[in-house]
Formats: sequence, structure tokens, C-alpha cells
Amino acid sequence: MTVSVRDDLAASVRTIPDYPKPGILFRDITTLLGDARAFRRAVDELVQPFAGAKIEKVAGMEARGFILGGAVAHQLSAGFVPIRKKGKLPHSVVSIAYSLEYGLDEMEMHDDAVGPGQRVILVDDLIATGGTACAAVQLLRRIGADVVAACFVIDLPDLGGAEKLRALGVPVRTLMAFGGH
Repeated sequence: MTVSVRDDLAASVRTIPDYPKPGILFRDITTLLGDARAFRRAVDELVQPFAGAKIEKVAGMEARGFILGGAVAHQLSAGFVPIRKKGKLPHSVVSIAYSLEYGLDEMEMHDDAVGPGQRVILVDDLIATGGTACAAVQLLRRIGADVVAACFVIDLPDLGGAEKLRALGVPVRTLMAFGGH
């Protein structure tokens, strides 16, 4: 019997109940990252649709997006662009404010990290409500990037984030989905 990618990788994700608050099932990918075979398979699966697609940059959101995005960029022979929380980058930046369930936050990237028309994919560990990912797409587009797709290991479809990205015209690739939040 062949084990699906989803089932294989899902087995390496730890679920922590009631974190960070009661009623939440936190999907912890540090166990996937710590399993060499699962980590490699996840990166290979994220990369596969883009092999030969002339991706010039991979953008990753702080912090797990750095780990996954760096590995994906390496496999695609692309540059890596960190998208960070406000005040963490040393050079001239562009920034965007976005809504969180408890207020506002800001993220930034260097204003010269992506050239006009460069083909970029956005990578992170998980898509939930989509606020951070949608803001990252807007930030990338603001400096002229062609956002080819957004890729995530985990989708929480009940929270609607992937659909929000699709509504922005960004194809979404996920390796597995978990119901609930």
C-alpha cells in the first residue's frame, strides 16, 4: 500500500491542544523539520511544481518561512527574500501594516530585494486566516514582483486564508490540510 504525501507528512506534525489558548489545536512543524526524511519530502513536494518555472526569488515570512523558503530557494537555484517583523532589517525597507485577530502588526522587506517583474513564490509553514500571507503578497507586488504562487506545508481551510490568496489572483499550493483552527 502506498502512503500518500499528505498522510506521510501529517504523521510527522505534532498537534498541541489548547495552545496558544484554549480551544486551539496548534500544528507544530518542528517535528517535521527535525525528521530528515519528512523535511526533505516536504521541500521536494513544495519545489516540484516549480522546477523549470524560472522562479527568480523565494520569499519567506519570519520565522518558519525562513527555514522552508531557504531550502526551496536552494532547490530552485533562486535567491531568498526574508520578510520580517518591523525593525529587524538593516537597510532601506518597504513596509505594510496588516490586521491580526488582536490588533495590527507590520512587516518589512528590503526595498531592493526583488526587481520589477521578477518571478517570486511565497513560502511559509502554515496558512490560517491569511492576513500575514495576503500582506506579504501586497508588499511584494508593491515593489513590482510577479507573485507566481504561495506555498504552505499546512492549510487550515476552515479559516479561509488560502481562499483569500486565491481571491488576490495567487495560486496556492499546500501539502496537507487540517480541519478546525
